[in-house]
Amino acid sequence: MILPPALKPGDKIGFFSPSAPATVFAPKRFERAKHFLESKGFQLVAGSLTGCADHYRSGSIQARAAELNALIRDPEVRCVISTIGGNNSNALLPYLDFDALKRDPKIIIGYSDVTALLMGIYAQTGLITFYGPALVASFGELPPLVEQTYDSFFDLLCCPGTSSYQYQMPPAWTDEMIDWETQSEVKRLSQNNWQFLGDGVIKGRVIGGTLNTMAGIWGSPYMPAIQPGDILLIEDCMLGIETIERSLTHLKLCGVFETVSAVVLGKHELFNDRGTGRTPLDVLLEVLNGQPLPILAGFDSCHTHPMLVTPLGATAEIDFDRESIRLTDPWLAK
Repeated sequence: MILPPALKPGDKIGFFSPSAPATVFAPKRFERAKHFLESKGFQLVAGSLTGCADHYRSGSIQARAAELNALIRDPEVRCVISTIGGNNSNALLPYLDFDALKRDPKIIIGYSDVTALLMGIYAQTGLITFYGPALVASFGELPPLVEQTYDSFFDLLCCPGTSSYQYQMPPAWTDEMIDWETQSEVKRLSQNNWQFLGDGVIKGRVIGGTLNTMAGIWGSPYMPAIQPGDILLIEDCMLGIETIERSLTHLKLCGVFETVSAVVLGKHELFNDRGTGRTPLDVLLEVLNGQPLPILAGFDSCHTHPMLVTPLGATAEIDFDRESIRLTDPWLAK
């Protein structure tokens, strides 16, 4: 396992667009996000496809891989963050310079479709990657939500050598959809609630990300093998209940739920229950069909705001009796 160095004030953060061209379709939110991180003392380094679009994507497969490789190979860039997700990040995996990351480990962070890259990098290098905010999607949000997301970013990525971290449930959350280019007000908030379904203490390696994206790397060398005792993080966005049932059933058919020790189920942004009144948790419980598997449901490392950073490949401990979740081993180098 490789631990990346922590971020320091003044460090350079490179951003890239591995799939959707957010710097083109959301220029105001993009500028707001850049200004926000710069106000925190970081220097932003633009990827080569900034301001570029090829219809549904930022550029060709080869161009997108080259953009990410350039940031990976730049010794001054200490963190590489995606601008947003999309649908096609998995196409970059055969062309990435994994050896460069082994020689010069750095923080790689993003979520959604970037799950493919986070999992692929971890599988190929052993480098801890981070399921967390994307530049435009997350840091372009308005206060106070953007500040709450940044607090988690700072706590998890800017404190070197920390060996323990207790997650705190945000008091409120939102998945309200407001046009990014016209948004001028804070989104409506809902009271938060994490559900701890289980008993005792579960400790294991955290693996996972966006469920729909993992299907695009499943069975490949870029999907880490699920090991006995792992804690599986899964979440998704803007899908219908029928798709979630299919995806969760896929995991059951692959024996995943018989292998992992617990599931962390993130909030589902704008879930379409097709009039059933059922939730993703309800679907998971139906798929499990009585199989005992501890579940932490409603965790905020997902497409909703605010977003908590989760190190993939790190060790977490869930205490179902005390209703708490924490990291127990270092995820950053000293």
